[in-house]
Amino acid sequence: MKKPENEVKKKMVVMRMNHSELERLEKLQKQSTEKYLSNYLRKVALQKPVIIKYRNQSADDFLKDMLELKKELHAIGNNFNQVVKKLHLLDKIPEFRGWILDNRALFHVMVKKVDEIKLRMNQLYEQWLQK
Repeated sequence: MKKPENEVKKKMVVMRMNHSELERLEKLQKQSTEKYLSNYLRKVALQKPVIIKYRNQSADDFLKDMLELKKELHAIGNNFNQVVKKLHLLDKIPEFRGWILDNRALFHVMVKKVDEIKLRMNQLYEQWLQK
């Protein structure tokens, strides 16, 4: 589908900058919601509103820590699950059978809690991404 003739951008404006000016301009553009530098420059030059993103650094740090914790919990849960599966192979030995039966409920509680933590962390992550 073709754009209407008045929306096609045929004219080009060239501007020269030194390296530090370009870096500063790119930094300003990245703080905005504009994906492309050309769109950011066009809005600034035409004095149109530019939406600036606000990031809460402490919340970003918290989110980063929580995502790392989520990965660790997932790995711990996988390792624990593998250990329990191997112990089930040894259930013919009476001591192991008793231990397995005693700790089966604990295992299910732990897995349920880890899943709840992962779900809540995903909800927080999704909620934070929308801001």
